Amino acid sequence: MSQQAWYGAAAGYLGMWMAMMVPMMLPSLIPMLSRYRGAVRGAGGVHRHGLTALVGVSYFAVWAALGAVAYVGGEGLRAIEMRWDTVERWLPVATGIVLLVAGGVQLTSWKARQLARWRHGAGCAGRPAPDALGAWRHGLRLGVQCSLCCGSLMLALLAIGMMDLIAVATVTVAIAGERLAPASLRVARVAGVAIVIVGVVMIARF
Repeated sequence: MSQQAWYGAAAGYLGMWMAMMVPMMLPSLIPMLSRYRGAVRGAGGVHRHGLTALVGVSYFAVWAALGAVAYVGGEGLRAIEMRWDTVERWLPVATGIVLLVAGGVQLTSWKARQLARWRHGAGCAGRPAPDALGAWRHGLRLGVQCSLCCGSLMLALLAIGMMDLIAVATVTVAIAGERLAPASLRVARVAGVAIVIVGVVMIARF
């Protein structure tokens, strides 16, 4: 692939990635943005709407960076497939193993801690700095914490395939459920068990 074609393909992938990320993450991000907007209320001369929008842009900048990493990793895997034919034959097993790992992470205490941090500590601990730099940093913190919280679900989605609309919808519901539902940890564990089952089935079919 020429350099120009590679840049075009990367831009197309990132566009598709962000078109998927925005609706997937907005349900759980909106409460955090509302909390931030309330925290900067009353600060003299601060344009709260603009700062809140900047937090959202910064948050999605983290996901754009992760999308770039995913694209490079996918292209590397594709190059390996083209060079060694046997790799393609073992891809279902590799996908199943990735799903087992992703589902297993959903069941760990580490996942529970990340989920608790998002629900209770990823908002505004104290009053955020009422300026553009403070808003940008706050959005970055939210993006990093969010990626840690739902990284296992996103890993499962990448393994299954971003073009699978059922998988995208299921992961979207799971992310929103484990962030917003009262029994959030139960939602996370149910999702983890389901991912493990899918992984086992894929390996067994091989």
